[in-house]
Amino acid sequence: MPPIFNKTLGRLRSRARALLGAMRQTGLHRSRKAWLLSMVALLTTVTIASIRPSEVILPPTADMLLMPPAQIVDITDSHGEVIHTVIPGYPSAPIAVVPSTEPATADRWASIRIERGDTLGGVLARLSLGTSDIAEFARTHPEARELYRLFPGQILSIRTDVAGQLVELIYPRNELERLHLIRQNQGFALTEDKQILEARLAYVTGTIQDSLFADGQNAGLSDAQIMQMADIFGWDIDFAQDIREGDGFSVVYEENFSAHQKISDGPILAAEFVNQGKIYRAIGYRDADGTLNYFSPEGMSLRRAFLRSPVKFSHVSSRFSLGRFHPILKTWRAHNGVDYRAATGTPIMATASGRVQFLGVKGDYGNTVVLKHGGSYNTLYAHLSRFQPKIRVGSYVEQGQVVGYVGQTGLATGPHLHYEFQVDGTHRNPLTFRFPQAEPIKAEQKKEFLQTAQMLNRQLDQLSRTAVTLNH
Repeated sequence: MPPIFNKTLGRLRSRARALLGAMRQTGLHRSRKAWLLSMVALLTTVTIASIRPSEVILPPTADMLLMPPAQIVDITDSHGEVIHTVIPGYPSAPIAVVPSTEPATADRWASIRIERGDTLGGVLARLSLGTSDIAEFARTHPEARELYRLFPGQILSIRTDVAGQLVELIYPRNELERLHLIRQNQGFALTEDKQILEARLAYVTGTIQDSLFADGQNAGLSDAQIMQMADIFGWDIDFAQDIREGDGFSVVYEENFSAHQKISDGPILAAEFVNQGKIYRAIGYRDADGTLNYFSPEGMSLRRAFLRSPVKFSHVSSRFSLGRFHPILKTWRAHNGVDYRAATGTPIMATASGRVQFLGVKGDYGNTVVLKHGGSYNTLYAHLSRFQPKIRVGSYVEQGQVVGYVGQTGLATGPHLHYEFQVDGTHRNPLTFRFPQAEPIKAEQKKEFLQTAQMLNRQLDQLSRTAVTLNH
């Protein structure tokens, strides 16, 4: 007997033992018809395996049919019922699929997860679908070319008819948008589907026991919302040094829903932070272009000319002083700035908008950035590990934009930021300096704003009373 038949026979015996074991576990061995059908399926699999070897062991099924492989998560019928879940990891082997109980005229849906290196042509080829008509449609309709840009993790939904022809393809752009390709009598048509979001109010209140991040998360805020709250109150509260145990916060924000399912968190509409007994409130108000700005309940802007801290959630390790013992030089000298201890690589923000006056190595300061703000103010950021790659001398930077990252270059005992603030060339203490007053809301917007503020203030009052009740 030729070697190939010996090999095939050995493979047949091995698979027969595996199938019989599986049948005994499921009770299928009691059915003579099922046993015979499984043997037919086994012989078919082994015959194909002798041509294209595969180690896939499939459970016995009746009337099995073969289809080209694809990374298919679920195959469903036209009613959305799952027919079969394909075992991944065998891209070169035929995959057995239990046929649907749907009539022979029913179309089929397949949900395909895109893996690294997948192309639309490759995915369709694995499903034995032609690509020439789609390629021609994309050539004459530029908006369809997006279908060819696949990303790992995407789920393509593909519908085929009983003849195996592509009928419909759904391409998800994101959670809210998708492209819908459907075959018509004269070729394809492409539409863009957008989900309509419903905004609902949500409420959170909490007390500081450990840290702003930990307690904010425990209360139900996301990291992005915690950062947004810190930005809103960053003009009045230094979250690096001012936070105390027992401080509290309340937040009114939007949640975005579609078809009764939450899609995402929206912006903060109003917030209160009680810091060391002092109450700070912020009311959001949208401009005509949709930009959300924050004001006090009376309509004064919460934005100042300078942020209180250039590094979020760091620790002040050395304060402004006219006489400080230098830990390296071992001498007494003025400390004309504030040191913020933070991990190497922590982002450093410009405390105000301005232009880069100096960027480079500056003696004991090491890697340093100096910004000029208007005609009177300068800020200095020293001991950086590296600079923000996109800025140069003369570059304009926005308030809050990253200019570099914490390090310990120059004379530094550990990673920290040395921050200086100058007014007309004189060093001033940035922790105690009184920044310019906020600008009020525009007169023509004030009436509408006060109506909004009244409603949101009531919400914050209710949250505050709830927090007091819970804490007592």
